[in-house]
Amino acid sequence: MAITKTDFMRGMQCPKMLWLDKHRPKLKVIPPEVQARLDAGNDFGDRAMGMFGPYEEMTVYHPGTQVPDKAAMLQRTQEHLAAGTPVICEAAFSNYNNYCAVDILRRTEGGYELYEVKNAPAVRPQFVRDAAFQYYIVRRCRLPVERVFLVLHGEDEDAPFVPVDVTEEVKGLYDWVNGHIWDLNRMQKQAEEPGQEPGAQCERPYACWYYGYCHAQEERE
Repeated sequence: MAITKTDFMRGMQCPKMLWLDKHRPKLKVIPPEVQARLDAGNDFGDRAMGMFGPYEEMTVYHPGTQVPDKAAMLQRTQEHLAAGTPVICEAAFSNYNNYCAVDILRRTEGGYELYEVKNAPAVRPQFVRDAAFQYYIVRRCRLPVERVFLVLHGEDEDAPFVPVDVTEEVKGLYDWVNGHIWDLNRMQKQAEEPGQEPGAQCERPYACWYYGYCHAQEERE
């Protein structure tokens, strides 16, 4: 059990959220409006894959499922890196089993540019942290990353993809990611549920899918 980008972001919002994901996932409740936003984000991400023209997508699913085959994606990514593919989407990387899939990886003369796509009109702190986790994993895999961008949803629907350079902010979070990723790894493996009390983290930056469980638990106590 290692840490993915989603694990990291959820664990940093609330360690108990990550623990429940791993040990009691059937307790989660995703409100319809939240699922609709997730679906819209996925659609926007799919459209963004072509923002630089032709690309190769690394997504591979286990047969008969919608579960990503990470091993196959890692191998496919390495093959395309070796071949010099100009634009790779959902490029998969793993370091000590910690894993991420980069929305868009674009080759440059001196290395690569990393693009994280967000269906939102402005940069938010959690988006930068999201990109920082990916940068950390990719750099640990010794791939040279020159710049990091967030791709936002602009007002022009004919050309909605607006890249914003967040390279310096992301690089500045490298040690922060390194300082937390191993703690989250250990925490998610523990047998006992973390004793995190409900608070602001239940709704910020995202509404927790275990809100009902934790607040009902609080009422019982």
